Amino acid sequence: MAVGLKAPDRAALRPVAGCALGWAQAGIRKAGRKDLLLVQLAEGARAAGVFTRNRFCAAPVQICREHLAAGLPIRALLVNSGCANAGTGSAGLADARRTCEAVARLLGCKPAQVLPFSTGVIMEPLPVQAMLDALPQAQGRLDAAAWFEAAETIMTTDTVPKAASKSFQADGATITVTGIAKGAGMIRPDMATLLAFVVTDAAVDRDVLSELTRRAADRSFNRITVDGDMSTNDSFVVVATGCGAARPIAQLDDPACAQLEQALCEVAQELALAIVRDGEGASKFIRITVQDARSEREASTVAYAIAHSPLVKTAMFASDPNLGRILSAVGASGIEDLDPSSVQLYLNDVWVARDGARHPGYREQDGQRVMRGAEILVRVALGRGSAEASVWTCDLSHQYVSINADYRS
Repeated sequence: MAVGLKAPDRAALRPVAGCALGWAQAGIRKAGRKDLLLVQLAEGARAAGVFTRNRFCAAPVQICREHLAAGLPIRALLVNSGCANAGTGSAGLADARRTCEAVARLLGCKPAQVLPFSTGVIMEPLPVQAMLDALPQAQGRLDAAAWFEAAETIMTTDTVPKAASKSFQADGATITVTGIAKGAGMIRPDMATLLAFVVTDAAVDRDVLSELTRRAADRSFNRITVDGDMSTNDSFVVVATGCGAARPIAQLDDPACAQLEQALCEVAQELALAIVRDGEGASKFIRITVQDARSEREASTVAYAIAHSPLVKTAMFASDPNLGRILSAVGASGIEDLDPSSVQLYLNDVWVARDGARHPGYREQDGQRVMRGAEILVRVALGRGSAEASVWTCDLSHQYVSINADYRS
C-alpha cells in the first residue's frame, strides 16, 4: 500500500506541444496489460539523460548513451515493461537496435533518433517480435493528452501510476513541463532504480539541457532509496521539444533558465518522492536530514548510512523505538574523525540523543508515538560544520520480502 500517495489527476497532466504518447498491449510478460509505450517528438527536439552507474547496465541504456552522443534531434522514445533486456549480452544489444530501427521506419527518422528503454526481469531475452507487432497499435493511439495512460504503461511492481505537471510564465509566454516515472523496488542513489521521462515545450540549448538534467537528478532521484539495490536500467531523460511560444534558452544565467530549472526540479522531485511512497511493501515514508556536517557530501554519506540500514528500516516498520540503531548507523558511516559527543538525534519533535547519549528527558513512549505515524522525520546534527543534506526512504516490511520472493511467480 502506497504511503499517502494517490493516482495523479488526469486533468492536471498538461499536454506538451511537440509530444504525443501511445500505448499498446504487446504481451511482453503478461497478457492484457499495457506494456509498450511510444512517445513521438517533434522534429528538432533535444534530449539529455542521466543513467545507472551499474556496470551491468542494460542494452537499452547502452544504446541510449550512444544515440544521445550522436547529437541528432530525438524523434521518439520507446519503452517496454516486463523485460529489462539486461544481462543479455550482444543479443540484447541487437534486439534493442531492432526496436529502434522499427520505430525509425514507422516515423520516418533515423534509428539514432530513437531512444529505447526497458524495465522488468533481468537476464530474459527481449520479445522483439511481439513489440514490433504491437508498434502500429501504439502509433494509432498517439495522443498529446495520454500522460496518465503512459504512466500506467511503464509500471512494474508499482501500485500507483506516477506523473506530474507544472507550467510557468516566462516573458509573457507559458512553458509547460510534464513527466512520468516508474519505480518501487531496487531503489538506491546514483540513479535510483527507475525510469523517468520529463518533457517541456521550451527550446533549450543542448549543453544547458544536459546541465539542467543533471541538477534535477541530483535534487530528486539521487536523493531517494528504498532498498539500497542499484538497478541495471535506471534512466532519467529530459526532452525539450522547442514547440512552445517562449523564446529559446541558450544560457544558464538566463532568468528563464532559472525558472525552467525550478519547474524541472519540482516535477522530478514529485516523481521521486512518489517512488519512495510507493516503495515495495512500504508503510512509512521517512525523511532523513543530516545537519552541521563539514560538507554536503559528508551529510549525504551519513544520511544514506541510516537510510540503507535494514535494522533501522525494520524498526521503523515495527514502530519499535530501538533508536540506538540510528546512532550505530551514523557511527558506521565512514566519518572516521566523527566525535560522538557532538551528535544530536531527533525524531520529529522528540530529542532522542543529546551529545551522543540518551537525552535525560527522552521517554520511549514519545519515540513510539512518532514511529506509529505514517510520515517520520529523522534529524541528526553532527556538530562539525554548517552543511546539510536530506534523503527520502521508507521502511522494510514483510511484504517487501514477499513481493521480491514471488516477483517471477
